[in-house]
Amino acid sequence: MNQQFSDKNKTSTWLLSLCLPLALVACGDSKDAAQASAPEAETPAVAVMSDVHFENVYGDLKNAKFSGIPTGDGKFATIRTMYAQLTSTRLFNENYFAFRGALDDAYAKGIRLVALSGDYSDDAQPVNIDGIAAILKEYQAKGMRFFIAPGNHDPNEPYDDDEAGKNDFLTAEGKEQKVYAVNYSGCKSQDASVACTNQLMELGYEKLITQLSEFGFMPNKADLYWETPFSNYADKTYSFDAALAGADIKNRQFEICAEGEGGSYKADGEKALGKAFSRCTSIIDSSYLVEPVKGVWLLSIDANVHIPNAAFDPVNARAFKGFDGAGNAGWNKVLTHKKHLLAWIKAVNARAKAQGKRLIAFSHYPTMDFYANQTDAMKAVFKSGAFQVARVPEAATTTAVTATGLQLHMGGHMHFNGTNEYKDASGNYFVNVQSPSLAVFGAAYKIVKYKDQDTVDIETVSLNNIARYNELFRYYQTEYDYLQNSSAASDISKRWNKDILSTKSYGEFTRYYFGELSRLRFMDEYWPCEMKEAATSLDGKQMLILSQLQTQVSFAQLKDVPGVLPLTASCMSKGTASGTPVSASQLSADWTVATAKAAQLATAAGYKLDDFAKISAYEFYGDFHRTVYAGELALRDMGTDRVRQYKVLMNAFPASPAAISMLDGKPSDQNPVHVVFQNQFKQVFSILKGLGSGKPSERFTINFKTQTLTSNNSSAASFN
Repeated sequence: MNQQFSDKNKTSTWLLSLCLPLALVACGDSKDAAQASAPEAETPAVAVMSDVHFENVYGDLKNAKFSGIPTGDGKFATIRTMYAQLTSTRLFNENYFAFRGALDDAYAKGIRLVALSGDYSDDAQPVNIDGIAAILKEYQAKGMRFFIAPGNHDPNEPYDDDEAGKNDFLTAEGKEQKVYAVNYSGCKSQDASVACTNQLMELGYEKLITQLSEFGFMPNKADLYWETPFSNYADKTYSFDAALAGADIKNRQFEICAEGEGGSYKADGEKALGKAFSRCTSIIDSSYLVEPVKGVWLLSIDANVHIPNAAFDPVNARAFKGFDGAGNAGWNKVLTHKKHLLAWIKAVNARAKAQGKRLIAFSHYPTMDFYANQTDAMKAVFKSGAFQVARVPEAATTTAVTATGLQLHMGGHMHFNGTNEYKDASGNYFVNVQSPSLAVFGAAYKIVKYKDQDTVDIETVSLNNIARYNELFRYYQTEYDYLQNSSAASDISKRWNKDILSTKSYGEFTRYYFGELSRLRFMDEYWPCEMKEAATSLDGKQMLILSQLQTQVSFAQLKDVPGVLPLTASCMSKGTASGTPVSASQLSADWTVATAKAAQLATAAGYKLDDFAKISAYEFYGDFHRTVYAGELALRDMGTDRVRQYKVLMNAFPASPAAISMLDGKPSDQNPVHVVFQNQFKQVFSILKGLGSGKPSERFTINFKTQTLTSNNSSAASFN
C-alpha cells in the first residue's frame, strides 16, 4: 500500500500513528512490545534535504547601526551581496525561498518525515538559527517532523565563536557592510565601519542542541524509540524518561585527542603510535537513532570531527580557536577520532536487521568517492587540491564503514547529486547517495522510500520553479548600479553580469549563477594556466578542429600567425627551438586540413561543424562545473543536442596523444600547437564523460539482496 499521505484523512491517519506509540509508552510497555508486529510492506517516505545553508533574509540583526535594507513593509532585508554569492559555492539569499519551496513540495506529496543532513544553516548564527527554527515549527504544526544531523557550518566550531561575522551584507546604497560579533577586533576597537551584534556569533553544540532540541536532537514522546551512541538501554526496557536522561549534554560526550579518540580507545591508540596522546578533552557527539513511525529507523550521525590543534589550551578547553574545522576531516577522521561511532553503527545495523526495521542513515559527509570514481584523474589533470579532493573519503574509510553492515547512507557536504556503491570481500553491500544542496545549480532534495525490507526507491526532486525566488532582485540592481558607477578598483573588480537578473526561474537563476561562479572563481582556482586559457578562449568548433590538428608549428610561433586560433604562449616556459622549425604560416594549411577532418566527424554525427560553435567557451566550462556538481541533472539541463555534441568531442581525440614537453614545471613553448591541448583535453573530456555517466542518481532502485542499482528513468541522458 502506498502511504503517501496526500489528503486530510491520510494526514489524520499518520498523526494517529504517532499518538498510538505515545499511549504505549505512557502505559509502560516495553520497546519490544511496541515493536512486536512486523512493519507493513511499505513504510512512509522520508525526504532528505541537505546543505540548505539557511540565511534569514528578513532577520533581525538587533543592531541600531545596521538593520538591513528597508523593504517598505516594516521589514528589513538582511542579505549578502550578489558578488558574494557569485563567488561562493553556495547561495546565501535565494535558498531561503528554495527551502520553503522544497518543504511545500514535500508536504504536497504527502511526506511528513524530513531529514536535514547538515549545513542546515550558514554558520549557525543566532539570527539564522532563530529563522530556520521558526520555519521548522511552522511546518511541524502542519504535521511534519524534522530530524537534523550537524554539518561543518553548524557548528563551525564545537564551542561558541564570538568573534565571527561577515564583510558583505548589502546596504540600501548597494555597498558592503561588515557585521560581526561583539568580541571581533574591529568591535573592540570601535571601528566605525563595523556593525557589532552577537546575532552574528557562531553557536557551538550546546546552544544548537538546546535551540533545536525538538528536531531530533532530543527524544520526543511521540517517538517509539530514541537513543544516542552512549545509551545503555538498547536491549532493555525503553522509556521516554530514560531517553531524556541519556540525552542530557553531559551524557553525550567522548574524549578526543590530537592523535585520535581517547577513552577506552586511548591505550591501543598510544600503543600503536608509540607515544602518549596529547591535547585530550571531552567533546559532544550529537548523534542519535530515532523511530518516529513504526518500522522506520533514522540514524543521524554526527560525523563532524573537531581535532584539538596547536592552539588548544587545557586551561581553557572550550575556546573555539583550539580546534580545527571539520570541513576536510569527514569520515576519514571518524575512523581515527570517533571510533565509537563505527561500533555503534554496527550494533544499530544488526538490531535493525533482527527487528525488521527500515534503516536510513544520514550524516553530512560522503562515505565514498563522490566524483563517479574520477578523483584520481582529476588530481592528475587539475591544480593541486582542485575541486576539494582532500574531502574525498579514502578507500580504507569506505571499507571500514561497509564492514559495519550499513547498507544505505545519505550524505551531503559537497553540494553534489550522485550515487556510488561498494561491495567488500565479506559480501557486504553499501550504497552512498549524495543529496544535492538547495543552494546551488542542480538544487534538489531526495525522497527515500522502502518498498520492502530489501528494496528502496530513491527519487530526486529538482527545484526549478520556486515562488518568490526573484524577490530580492531589486536590491541587487542597486548593487549593480553602485559598482558600475564606482571608479574604485576594489569595486570595479566586483562587477558582475546583470543578465542574471533577467532569469525567469530558480533553475535558470542557479544555472546562470554557476556560469558566473565558474568565470569568477573556479577557472582561476582549479585550472592550470594554459588549460584555463584554452577553456576560456575556444568554442566547441575550435576544440573539435584542434582535436584533429597535426602540425609542427610551435606555441612560440603563434605570435607570427595571429587570427588562426586564440591561444598564446603566455602560460608556457620559454624553450629553445631545436632542429629546423617550419614556417609559422604552415599553421594555416594544417588548420585547413584539420577543419576538413572535424567537419567529417560532425557530419557523421548528424551535425554541421558550425553547430559546435554554439558551445561557447563560457558554456563549455560552465557545463563542466555543472556536471561536476549535478551529474545526471546537468545532462538533462544541457539538452539532447549538447550531450551528443560532447560525445563527438569525447571520441575525437587521438588514442595516444603525444606527450607534453615540460620545462621548469610548465609546458615548453616549443611544443607543437596541438600537443598540449590534445593531451590535456582528452583527459578533461574523459573526466566529463565519467562524471556524466556515473551510477543512476535521479530516479533509481536499490536492491540490497541482489546488490544492484537500477535506473528508473528511461529518458535519462548519458555520455555512454
